[in-house]
Amino acid sequence: MRESVAAQEPTAESSVPPYSWYALSVLVLVYVLNFIDRQILSILANDIKADLGVDDGYLGFLYGTAFAIFYALFGIPLGKLADSWKRVRLMTLGLALWSAMTAASGFARDATTLTVARIGVGVGEATASPSAYSLISDWFPARLRATALAIYSSGIYIGGGVSLLIGGAIVDQWNSAFPDGGALGLAGWQVAFIAVGLPGLLLAVWVLTLKEPIRGAIDGLEAPENPKPFQGFVTELFTVIPGFTFFGAAQRGMAALAVNIAVFFVAMIAAVGLTHVLGSGAGAIVLGVGASLGADLPAVTDQWLLLALGYYAVFCWASALRVRDYPTFALTWGSPAFLCTILGYGTVAFMAYSASYWGAPYAERVFTLTIGVSGGCARDPIDMMMIGCELSKGELGFWLGGGGALGGFLGVILGGRMADYLFIRTSGGRIWVILFGLVTPVPFAVVQYTTPSFALFSILNVVVGALAASALGAAAASSQALVLPRMRGTATATFFLATTLVGLALGPYTAGYVSALNKGDLSAGVLSTLWITPLGLVLLIGALRLVPAANASVIERARAAGEADPAATVGV
Repeated sequence: MRESVAAQEPTAESSVPPYSWYALSVLVLVYVLNFIDRQILSILANDIKADLGVDDGYLGFLYGTAFAIFYALFGIPLGKLADSWKRVRLMTLGLALWSAMTAASGFARDATTLTVARIGVGVGEATASPSAYSLISDWFPARLRATALAIYSSGIYIGGGVSLLIGGAIVDQWNSAFPDGGALGLAGWQVAFIAVGLPGLLLAVWVLTLKEPIRGAIDGLEAPENPKPFQGFVTELFTVIPGFTFFGAAQRGMAALAVNIAVFFVAMIAAVGLTHVLGSGAGAIVLGVGASLGADLPAVTDQWLLLALGYYAVFCWASALRVRDYPTFALTWGSPAFLCTILGYGTVAFMAYSASYWGAPYAERVFTLTIGVSGGCARDPIDMMMIGCELSKGELGFWLGGGGALGGFLGVILGGRMADYLFIRTSGGRIWVILFGLVTPVPFAVVQYTTPSFALFSILNVVVGALAASALGAAAASSQALVLPRMRGTATATFFLATTLVGLALGPYTAGYVSALNKGDLSAGVLSTLWITPLGLVLLIGALRLVPAANASVIERARAAGEADPAATVGV
């Protein structure tokens, strides 16, 4: 039976069957909802700030670090599970979880509850991309993989844009119809969370109907099913939980335990130092101390301690992976080409996440808080800015959400196609596309966050989004090409560590922190993230030099690292 099923699988040389495109379209819908649930926080940020009495630092922490740490860390064991279990089932369970937690965000009455709910969203969403990347790599041949991954990734920008449209409209309509909160006493921002969370439960049923492809068949490297798929997941889960990590290190010997403890203390000292120098306002609010008690109160859980625990946990996981599955370690953490690629894209994400999240709050403060004039106002956005009319939240969501979706969609699709085009001609072609996505948005972003014109801001929102989005498909495909099929879920989780722990956990928070220091100046906050561009350049230039040889030697390097048979291995 397995041979007959394998015969129906597409191969690297065959045309792509219609079912692959159908399945990809379903995954795109999942990713659209993924980013609606994640990005809707942007259009709701100012309302949350007013209702809960928090500052921009906390808003950056909520969207960035609180979500990103748990998204990244749970992505590690879930990526392992995607390498050994049914990926369709895993995505279904994750979709149901993050949808339920998004709806639960709507019932939050304080910052602590809202933070816990958003952490739940992060855990659920951690199942999506490791599963999807691995599935797409088994549905599409290498020559179309960057395109397919770019199409999947378009859900980021469609979802991000739709979230602003839906969120703005719901808040306006609800607050207008029920200024006292209605029977449940809910504000518009709370209703928006509930409205976008519930449909995901229905979508999860649809996802469950997708067929699971044979792992690696399309590349001629078919991997048999793992007879104990959850064993690796449980091992990885305990590897990344601080506290249990000491026992895991002790099993590898006293020297490993000593190094682990030393790294833990270094991370904690760094967290305390950063908290002392930069403050811990977000942490005080998260613990429910309250903004009225001051932003400089010490806190057990804050930006820097949480981030330090995250980096420490990643170190523990990588150390354990090195001992338990050295071939996978060698092709990911042990590969300079892989690290330069994912960290280089992480710097793109650092700026992109900041601009996409803070765009709506910035525009709402700068362009809708102008003093209106008496009488009717023209509804054209250019005229509105000229005569000083206010934009409603719904109108703001329409212009920024629609433009952001258009720009991101065009950028990621065209960038993916260009990455595939260049890859056929030169093995480093995809890296050039990532480099393009790093450098080209910078001058446009400077103008966007300094212009007094809403019309120009909206146009540049499309341009900046498109240019930054062009790098994603190329980066995703590059990371997949540098490992064996059985390692793709783990490679994806590692790739997302860079985008989340470098990009998402630091970019939005940095912008919010700088804004809070400058009395709510989000222009200074967002533009402060551009400092990372030179670091990205160094990393991607390194990738240009290293990736071609690494691409050509995947199987050889795997064998040298101890992989017995790269063509038929069971995930471990």
